[in-house]
Amino acid sequence: MKIWFTAKDVQLRTPYHRYFKILFIFNLVLFVCFSFILSHQAHADVYSFSCIQQQQIHVTGQVVDQNGNPLAGVSIRVRGTNAGAITDNNGRFQLDAPAGSVLEISFIGYQTQTITLGNENQNLRIQLQQSASVLNQLVVIGYGTQRREAVTGSVASITGAQMREVPASNITYALQGRLPGVELSQTDSKPGATMQIRIRGTRSLTASNDPLIVLDGIPFPGSISDIDPNIIKSIDILKDASATAIYGSRGANGVILITTDKGTAGEKARISYNSYVGIKKVFAEYPMMNGPEFVALRKAAGMYTNGPDENDSINTDWQSLLYRTAFVTNHELSVAGGTQHGGYNFGIGYYHDESVIPTQQYERYSLHGTLDQGVGKYFKVGFSTNNNFSISQGNQIGLYNVLSMSPISSPYNPDGTLKRIIQMPLDQQWVETKYIIDSLKDKWLSQTKSYGSYNSLYGEVSIPWVEGLKYRINLGLNFRSSAGGSYTGEGINSSNPTTPSTASISNSLTTDWVVENLLTYDHTFREKHQINVTALYSAEQSRYNSSYISAKDIPNDAFQFYNLGQATGEITIDPNNQNYQESGLLSWMGRIMYAYNDKYMLSVAVRSDGSSRLAPGHQWHTYPAISAGWNIANESFMKSITQINQLKLRVGFGQTSNQAIAPYSTLGRLSTLPYNFGENTYAVGYYVSQLPNPNLGWEYSKTWNYGLDFALFNNRLSGTFEYYITNTNDILLSVNLPITSGVGSYVGNIGATQNKGWELSLNGTILDRPGGFRWEAGFNIYSNHNKIVQLASGTQRDEANWWFVGYPINVIYDYQKIGLWQQGDPYLDVLEPGGNVGMIKVKYTGGYDNNGKPLRAIGPDDRQIMKVDPDFEGGFNTRLSYKGFDLTAVGVFQHGGILISTLYSANGYLDLLTGRRNNVKVDYWTPDHTNAKFPKPGGIMSGDNPKYGSTLGYFSASYLKIRTITLGYNFTSNGRLKKIGIDNLRIYATVQNPFVMFSPFHKESGLDPETNSYGDQNAAVTTAYPHRLLTLGTNAPSTRNYLIGINCSF
Repeated sequence: MKIWFTAKDVQLRTPYHRYFKILFIFNLVLFVCFSFILSHQAHADVYSFSCIQQQQIHVTGQVVDQNGNPLAGVSIRVRGTNAGAITDNNGRFQLDAPAGSVLEISFIGYQTQTITLGNENQNLRIQLQQSASVLNQLVVIGYGTQRREAVTGSVASITGAQMREVPASNITYALQGRLPGVELSQTDSKPGATMQIRIRGTRSLTASNDPLIVLDGIPFPGSISDIDPNIIKSIDILKDASATAIYGSRGANGVILITTDKGTAGEKARISYNSYVGIKKVFAEYPMMNGPEFVALRKAAGMYTNGPDENDSINTDWQSLLYRTAFVTNHELSVAGGTQHGGYNFGIGYYHDESVIPTQQYERYSLHGTLDQGVGKYFKVGFSTNNNFSISQGNQIGLYNVLSMSPISSPYNPDGTLKRIIQMPLDQQWVETKYIIDSLKDKWLSQTKSYGSYNSLYGEVSIPWVEGLKYRINLGLNFRSSAGGSYTGEGINSSNPTTPSTASISNSLTTDWVVENLLTYDHTFREKHQINVTALYSAEQSRYNSSYISAKDIPNDAFQFYNLGQATGEITIDPNNQNYQESGLLSWMGRIMYAYNDKYMLSVAVRSDGSSRLAPGHQWHTYPAISAGWNIANESFMKSITQINQLKLRVGFGQTSNQAIAPYSTLGRLSTLPYNFGENTYAVGYYVSQLPNPNLGWEYSKTWNYGLDFALFNNRLSGTFEYYITNTNDILLSVNLPITSGVGSYVGNIGATQNKGWELSLNGTILDRPGGFRWEAGFNIYSNHNKIVQLASGTQRDEANWWFVGYPINVIYDYQKIGLWQQGDPYLDVLEPGGNVGMIKVKYTGGYDNNGKPLRAIGPDDRQIMKVDPDFEGGFNTRLSYKGFDLTAVGVFQHGGILISTLYSANGYLDLLTGRRNNVKVDYWTPDHTNAKFPKPGGIMSGDNPKYGSTLGYFSASYLKIRTITLGYNFTSNGRLKKIGIDNLRIYATVQNPFVMFSPFHKESGLDPETNSYGDQNAAVTTAYPHRLLTLGTNAPSTRNYLIGINCSF
């Protein structure tokens, strides 16, 4: 389906409507005209410049702080021109400038200096003094920048250099624990995986809760793992509605603004190379029983005797036979520089990451480039491109077979060859070792190849007759494709050697474009009145299609998954696995920011979006945002309080909306069903599986945000405290209907949620000695509490989805373990008919008679609603430096909540406590050991597991761990390096995930306490928990990584 817009409504129509064609052609013609004008203006500029060019001199030097430490990233500009340079990691720079010109040296947090040049080449040593304000740095706020001192919304920022203190494959791992209110949770531990991002909690029940990513000013439709961390200059995260409202419905869950490195006008070309290599070791094996422990368990359970391949004297560690030492490497090469009126940065990258599980790996090739060119006095053009190609392999290999294999069985035949299967009392298990997997890599494989190209172009003109007025056009063109294939040869991963071979292929393609027209006005009146006005009109469109096909009985291993048509068995093309969708968004936005004398700030914005995803008459939504700030420290009555350098109050209110549902939810859905009429006659019928909803509209949130920014003791300590409350209404929710209706569900605006919380961040310099010793530290802590306020039709609970009014979105609805039944405990026969001493005791919520006797047995009514989310969480970092050495550590923590471990839970089938298969190592009850945590082996069962076995998988989610430790050395002022052309050289060694300082779960299991799966993944039974709940399952094991790296420029 295609989309078109009118000023009044947004409707679906086929084919493309003329409006979009006109808009696109208009912008394209405008861009071409700009380029034509600019090229002629460039020719004129070059001619005039050549006529008046002055004598050029070569200037080199180093910029240091008041203690003599080099400062990286300092801007050196030639006054009145676009020429300049940026200092490297050693504080060094070089540039060419006209004789007698004036250099302006500026850096965040330091006073700007000026130096007048002479008539000869010069080598300068420039010492900067700390500024009276650390809040003068520029912050990206969306469609522009603003001095931090003037920001009135909630914005958290981190530089690329700070982020790269944690060498990581993608941005999410480097950001974890660094920014308050930004929760990053691991959902997969395989190479190439990204983390789940939640900014100030979860708002929606079924629509997306993912934040919008904006790369160099253009909304980014790809995965955040597609962006190479090495090219990032800064990341700014907009958290409250007063800051995100300018992005409309796409900014409902927060906005992540990523700015990449660009060249500087006038800077000579500089080549940079950044690289690290390392090894990966298993952080801790899954704590399965060894041979003697398993023999004792089977004896205590008394349910099974040894199988044909088992012997009590054998002790096999199946995990050690599978895992390998893995390798990781990253290389990035770039060149950056500038022309007289522009800058450029181009680079290539390569990343390779292996899992400790054989054949499981991820590779990424990347290519990026940016070019900004000023042409003449009024025009500027540029483009940005980010391209990557990735290959992910080995995801077909799971761990359940290895973990559940009997430790008292040997993998070897008497002649030393590997067995094909192991026979246990009731099960036959296929033998899985690294040698076997490596030998079958052409017969048992899974791979996904992805390519993404994300491109943006812009043209900008400064209106010559109105100072500060600019028009800019942005054009974004993006493409992402993915092709997957898997093949399992005959008898592989099966106890039956004749199990048919299977193969499958999958493909997906996403294309989208966006055009933004921006008009901005920025001016200061009478040196006190600062005003910034932004107006935007934009359109975007996205198209997605995917397919999946599977087949059985591939005639030869050589075919693998490349020709499913040759299969002699069933070929399946399931309609439910084929998808096509198209959607569009039309928007306008206006924003005014005003500041008076750096004391009083006001920002007002309004945006309106029209979405093709929603029903006619409900497709447009307009939402306002307003925020204000008061710089108390700039008042005259504060001047005498020298300990306070900055003190600013902020308050903001805004509304955002969410339309992140399937594009055709308003239209309902038809599904197919085959009917048989005799042996050779059949037909396909259609039925309504989802009702249409012609009234489907926007899900929207209203947010109040209150903030306090401060800097104390000559800016040695700075920080921010914020409190917020977000109310989300008209939630987009898929409502299940009763079977008698004949329809499965419909999507409606039903329900409401609330999020509220607080955030605190602190950054400070603890020690700063003249001898060069410096100690810096940062700390952040935040808490978010959400609850469901309303569900469909006024109901108070939806037990099927584990949603309950008055409780958080993420909860467990299950029995609550309070201990184990012991000899002499009263009412065992009443509460647990047929139960036994040593079984799990759960909480009873029923009534009692006059004698205190329970009135009934424990049943479904005794299930409890238990909160999963932590009470608070955060992170910390510290950096010690002395001369050329630096030592950095980054840590994360959280307190409270429940960690779900399917390793111990019933749905994992690894804690059966029967001796049928291997069992996770637990402290179980016996008559001689009654003070145990886990129940009696062989006791009362529920299916294959102990009764209430799911409660065994709930642990405290609290932990404190170190994410990374890095020791580095900068080779500064090294004459030998200078002679061979090396401007900067730093080497470092890093340990990732070195140790856990505190965690009840780690104490019990020895494992990393971070989650690694969604609720319906990496467990024997995947229907026990909703997908949204994160669990610690039998995914690829967590690793401890040892890296050595180098940063070099020349």
